[in-house]
This record gives sequence, structure tokens and C-alpha cells, in this order.
Amino acid sequence: MQRENLERNFGFLLNDVARLLRTTYDRRIRSLGLTRSQWWVLTHLYRNDGITQSELAQILEIEKPTLGRLLDRLEAKGWVRRQTHADDRRAKRVYLTAEVDPVMRQMRQIAAQLRRDALAGLSSSQQERFVDTLLRVKGNLNDVNERAAGPSSRNGASNRGSANGA
Repeated sequence: MQRENLERNFGFLLNDVARLLRTTYDRRIRSLGLTRSQWWVLTHLYRNDGITQSELAQILEIEKPTLGRLLDRLEAKGWVRRQTHADDRRAKRVYLTAEVDPVMRQMRQIAAQLRRDALAGLSSSQQERFVDTLLRVKGNLNDVNERAAGPSSRNGASNRGSANGA
């Protein structure tokens, strides 16, 4: 059996790139006093402000009590607020507050510089093609997961997976 070249295996490569992005961002953002868990929550709220706590926990792939404790700490800093969902009193929507705006601006600037550093040496058209390709791969995997989940996905079954080592 011929050994696969794992240096060119896109699952491993994608995982390695994502890990390097996270660790580099962690190092650059350390001066803001944020943990990875905190900046990850803030970033997802920046992308989906007003999402429910349950939806956020699902996206982040963490347990609801763990997210609750993270939100407690961010709420204590005045950076997020929770509001009862208009249609479901048991659900809470989570919003960024104006107090977090300066931190979010710094986070976004650091992230933009990291993206520039990561894509250095690629022309703007290569960068666009690269992002388009990633979006296509993401769409393909979402389609595969939806088909695999079938009718059970409507009943709350999880269809999350990991690309590690794919």
C-alpha cells in the first residue's frame, strides 16, 4: 500500500492552517486581555448579533452551561447583554453592547492584519479564488451533512463534524 502524502491532504492542511491562525491571533490579541473562548464568542456575536444562547452554543460546539459562564464574564465587563426572546420566554438572545465597540474595533484590525500576513504573496485574484474555493468546499460539506442528517435534522439531531484528518 502506498502511503498518502499527508502534507498535501487538504483536511490536515486546513486544520493546521486554522490552528496556526488561532494561535497567532491569540498571541496578537493577548494585550486586550481576552481568552480564546471570549474572543471566539465576541466574534460570533459580531457575525450573528442577537442569536439565541442555544444557537450560539451549537455554533461554538460547546455545552450551554459553559457558554453561560462565558457570557456571565462578558456581561460583567458590560460587553454583552442577554434579552428574553420575544416568542419564547425560556430562550435568551445575546447582543453585543456599545461598551465593547472599542475592543471589537481592535479585534477586527488585528484580524485584518493577520489575514494580510497569511495571504502575503498571493495576488488579489488568487486571494479571491482561494476564498471562493473555500466557500465551495464549505457548501459541499454543508450539503453532504444535510443529506446525511435527513429528516432527523428537523428533530434537533446534530450534523456537526470535524475536518481533522479528513
